[in-house]
Amino acid sequence: MDVMGDKATLLETGRFVQPADFSESTGDLSQPMDRDETGEAAEEARQRLAAQSGDVEAMSVLGALLLRRGDLDGAEPHLRAATAAGDRAAANNLGVLLHQRGYAEDAAGWWRIAAVAGSAAAAHALGRHHRERGDEPAAEYWLRQSAEQGHALGAYALADLLEHRGDTGAEQWMRIAAERGHREAAYRLARALDRRLGPEGDVGDDHGAGAEAEQWYRQAAARGHRRAALHLGAILERRGALKEAGRWYLTSAKDGEARAACALGFLLRDAGDTESAALWWLRAAQDGDGNAANALGALHAERGESQTAERWYRAAMDAGDDNGAYNLGLLCAEQGRTAQAEQWYRRAAYAGHREAANALAILLLQGGDTAGAEPWFSKAAEAGSVDAAFNLGILFAGRDEEAVALRWYERAAAAGHTEAALQVGIARLRDGDEAEAERHLRCAAGGGSAEAAYRLATVLDARRPPVPAHSLGEPVHTEKSECEEWYERAASQGHRRAQVRVGMLAAARGDVVEAARWYREAAEAGSRNGAFNLGLLLAREGSDPEAAVWWTRAADAGHGRAALRLALVYARRGELAEGQRWADRAVALGPAEVAERAARLRDALREELSA
Repeated sequence: MDVMGDKATLLETGRFVQPADFSESTGDLSQPMDRDETGEAAEEARQRLAAQSGDVEAMSVLGALLLRRGDLDGAEPHLRAATAAGDRAAANNLGVLLHQRGYAEDAAGWWRIAAVAGSAAAAHALGRHHRERGDEPAAEYWLRQSAEQGHALGAYALADLLEHRGDTGAEQWMRIAAERGHREAAYRLARALDRRLGPEGDVGDDHGAGAEAEQWYRQAAARGHRRAALHLGAILERRGALKEAGRWYLTSAKDGEARAACALGFLLRDAGDTESAALWWLRAAQDGDGNAANALGALHAERGESQTAERWYRAAMDAGDDNGAYNLGLLCAEQGRTAQAEQWYRRAAYAGHREAANALAILLLQGGDTAGAEPWFSKAAEAGSVDAAFNLGILFAGRDEEAVALRWYERAAAAGHTEAALQVGIARLRDGDEAEAERHLRCAAGGGSAEAAYRLATVLDARRPPVPAHSLGEPVHTEKSECEEWYERAASQGHRRAQVRVGMLAAARGDVVEAARWYREAAEAGSRNGAFNLGLLLAREGSDPEAAVWWTRAADAGHGRAALRLALVYARRGELAEGQRWADRAVALGPAEVAERAARLRDALREELSA
């Protein structure tokens, strides 16, 4: 047959109309031709006059105009007339019209005619037709024809077909379609690049893939792709570009993406705008986003509105979010509704929620059901719950199965659990492995454990050379060692033994004021050593009455040396009976050398009283 018209000329006229019922998201054709509607009426009148005079091109353009408007009855005769005269654009558009009427086979016949004549749009439509009917070889043939002619939709549809088959050539055509402005291709190309990255978009060594993925997300988002805007927002949020992330979340959310509305809510909450956050969460939850429903539940729970919180947690469950059941369990547990808490924990745990499994195990353990708790701890730990691994360590340590406990502690510590690292450090100290102990104690101390900071300081302290002796109050200008810095970190977190030790180190430097401050802080927190040392400091400064007050507090808490000091104080005052009473107390409290001195003092006081 003859070639139906000049390809370049027809492309310039815009007379290729695409099937209106095909969507870009599935790789189908786009809407009919794009033309400025302001002059469309005049253009239609002009084309109609030309068509009536027998102008084939005018017939084709007029048919396309009417087809785009949805006037199928008006368009069909003009398109048939132009097709009969050999216009391939009209043949393609006639196929579109028949497809819209439901005559798929007739449409395919006309698309074939137009495709053979060189219409890329018709080749794409024909390829889609064959794919819908399961004839993939024919589909690939026609889609490749379309793609190789530069048709973006053809390239995308070919990529989609090849990707479905696992063909490595899919990405090449997806990239070509994206480069030609196909937004869904840009999005899918970005997703493919994303899948090469680590969790949460961690690019690892492949920084190029991450940057390229972001580039394609941007292109798709700029063209109105709401899921691309969501992913772009997430990338920017991880980078810390919160303002720009918020703009893309907002764009996506306004287009109806519930996940973007939810993410926007979290950004607003973190910025302190809880009311606006709640509005976006509400919008997302109403669109079926379980995460947003959970966020609303948590918000109402914080406000003490437990009934509203429970309603939203149930909504999250209905949306398929297992966190809803877990949060319901937490809510019930806080209210003392243990039976209901167990029920919801079980529901979430059976669905694979690892933290619910850990919470269920804790609940069972608190109820004395150790046998029932252990398998849930194990299940949660094997699923990756760090807290469950730590809890298993505690469970086995309570049974004196130290080796098994240590294995679980090490597993939790390797995942960054602070208290688990502390337990491993203590175990390694007990075993004499000081280097390994120090490593774990540093991890735990860095994670905020005051006990770990104190124990690390004691390890480092034991390595220090002895400090030269000097008189109290005599300044010794030495820089603080690393061990003292760790003592101070623990002390600032309220660790009483560390506070006493910092006081002792300050006293050794001659800083009496600093020493008194730390001793007092420890003593007021209940440290008997702190109270005793504060008493010593005050006595040396001449404040005997106040020193006696602190020694009394220390002695009442079981400090033998403080009791002996009080016995001496009262003996010097001539209050022999009171001195004897405190001497008796010192004998009882010890340690041995204190008890021995106190016994001698007591006997002397007794003799003097009986004289």
